[in-house]
Amino acid sequence: QVQLVESGGGLVQAGGSLRLSCAASGYTFNSYVMRWYRQAPGKERELVATITSSGATVYADSVKGRFTISRDNAKNTVYLQMNSLKSEDTAVYYCHAVADMPGWARRPGYWGLGTQVTVSS
Repeated sequence: QVQLVESGGGLVQAGGSLRLSCAASGYTFNSYVMRWYRQAPGKERELVATITSSGATVYADSVKGRFTISRDNAKNTVYLQMNSLKSEDTAVYYCHAVADMPGWARRPGYWGLGTQVTVSS
């Protein structure tokens, strides 16, 4: 079955960096769109970054220029490099996978359990 396991979260000071990883198994990783979402307490889940099977990337305006999403198909892993972290980046970060086919943005896909990122000011 499909499994997504996030790691790399933790406590960091404002201005610092973290790299999140999401290890995937149970499906053909290189044919899936991978996304990072986040959810802060009392807020809705927010799409942070997307990387398609061909490597195209899209970012939320709130993280553009600070975060970088990448994937290593040989390791079945997607990463989120987060630099210049701010207190408002504090959230649980979730990995999401969906098959890269027409209409993929509307498909439910698969979710990891999340990793907590806390940025202290």
